[in-house]
Amino acid sequence: MEINIPEIQAEVTAMFHEYETALVSNDVETLDRLFFNAPTTIRYGGGENLYGYGEIAAFRSGRPNVDLARTLERVEITTYGRDFATASTHYIKPSAPTKVGRQMQTWVRTPEGWKVVAAHVSMIERPDGS
Repeated sequence: MEINIPEIQAEVTAMFHEYETALVSNDVETLDRLFFNAPTTIRYGGGENLYGYGEIAAFRSGRPNVDLARTLERVEITTYGRDFATASTHYIKPSAPTKVGRQMQTWVRTPEGWKVVAAHVSMIERPDGS
């Protein structure tokens, strides 16, 4: 298996940034489109455990459109072959300057294109204490 085939890594990187833009602008339609529509799709968030596309879509439609701005500190996109990838990032929110957010996504190429099949979002105190 080839890891980080340049053109595949570029595809997933573009999808990751499309997701990020949709997230901070609360573009629910795009966020829903980027998640795999299946009961096996999972998203663990800061205060919720969502199982299946339906629960994830319901969460997105009810999420307040406030405090969405954030700055990415590090993005790591790793592809495995041509159809599987992970995306990981640290981020800082102006509303939580002493914390660091962590986000991980598992992406799979489907007949409809790249989709998130698993995601995790959490925040912790900054390890450096700042």
